[in-house]
Amino acid sequence: MADKLKLDKSMAMYEEAQKLVPGAVAGIRRPYNFVQGEYPIYFDSGNGGRVTDVDGNEYIDYLCAYGPIIIGYREQEIDNAVQKQINDKGFCFSLTQPQQSELVRKLQQLIPSCEMAALVKTGSDATTIAIRVARAYTGKTKIARCGYHGWHDWCVEVKGGIPEKLYEDVLEFHYNDLEGLENILKANKDDMAAIIVTPVGHPLAAPVEMPKPGYLEGVRALADKYGALLVFDEIRSGFRVSLGGAQEYFGVTPDLSTFGKAMANGYAIAALVGKREPMMVLADKVFLSSTFFPNSDSIVAALKTIEILERDKVLDVVKQKGEKFAIDVQKVIDESGMPVEFSGAPWMPFITFNKDENGLYKKLRTEFYTQLIRRKVFLQPYHHGYICFRHSDADLAYTVGAIKESLAELKKLM
Repeated sequence: MADKLKLDKSMAMYEEAQKLVPGAVAGIRRPYNFVQGEYPIYFDSGNGGRVTDVDGNEYIDYLCAYGPIIIGYREQEIDNAVQKQINDKGFCFSLTQPQQSELVRKLQQLIPSCEMAALVKTGSDATTIAIRVARAYTGKTKIARCGYHGWHDWCVEVKGGIPEKLYEDVLEFHYNDLEGLENILKANKDDMAAIIVTPVGHPLAAPVEMPKPGYLEGVRALADKYGALLVFDEIRSGFRVSLGGAQEYFGVTPDLSTFGKAMANGYAIAALVGKREPMMVLADKVFLSSTFFPNSDSIVAALKTIEILERDKVLDVVKQKGEKFAIDVQKVIDESGMPVEFSGAPWMPFITFNKDENGLYKKLRTEFYTQLIRRKVFLQPYHHGYICFRHSDADLAYTVGAIKESLAELKKLM
């Protein structure tokens, strides 16, 4: 049994923050999304594939800031490029700096669906403007959705403060279920503006799903059949599955796509990219503006990140590491005999527990992730992880050993 971590500073900071910030920390970072009392609440620093909390505990970090860290924390080459832009040119102006066009030209070269692009700051920005573009271009209203898509009114899971009329035209379907999707399209055949789907399925707290043979092709065909735009939400898969996203990897091209997270290795940027005709509604028919969207610091970070991804074949290395990690973890799981599923390989590793009528899986999950964090491996019980370039072979081997030890502890609960 591994010892409980010393987390006194984290807990004291959390108590103080509750007087300052509603919930102390935002949304998915709140303690109930981990194991309360076992996980830190505040990080102090990061370097490479590791993070250190305010109490001085260092972890191998597989959450990677919920996805943006594709290379590693504190990548000097990227930070130097941003600092140079700030020092030599500045980054926040009333007018746009030339780096915007430089980045969009690079996106055109890499992403199959990208004939034009609009740069924003967050994944929620990108998915929301995708829906606005689709509705303006088609003149239709209804949206079929599958995925997370962010915190805005049309898609957020928690409906507090949102009138039903703001999301009543957004209809959910399940990943890898073409029949369910077509039922929605048939029932609303004259008013379907778009289908928005994550090309890799990652439902909350459930195993990550890869597309079944023909699934993405089938979604593309259904969009064409019912006159809807196809939108791929590549906020997580973009610049991780391949340089051109999951659409390049799986060979299915949507009309519009959203990218973010790994595009700038942690700097705040996202993009809506797509075919010229629908994108052109942004020129005069659809309003998109924000004080900070054109800021060049994150654009420069994205350009340097993409340069490194290409030069060092980062995504090939990440894929190779993820594949070996998956083989090793699956072997450990098989040997343990525990009711556990490993999914998401090679890009989004996730260890979940098979549900049972008595709810034992919840106790097993809590104990497993308690044991794992005590061994200084940072994964999240309800959210898949990520592999980054700076995760060393030694880090991955240690993690496999920690998973093996943590599963062994679970047998005491069975």
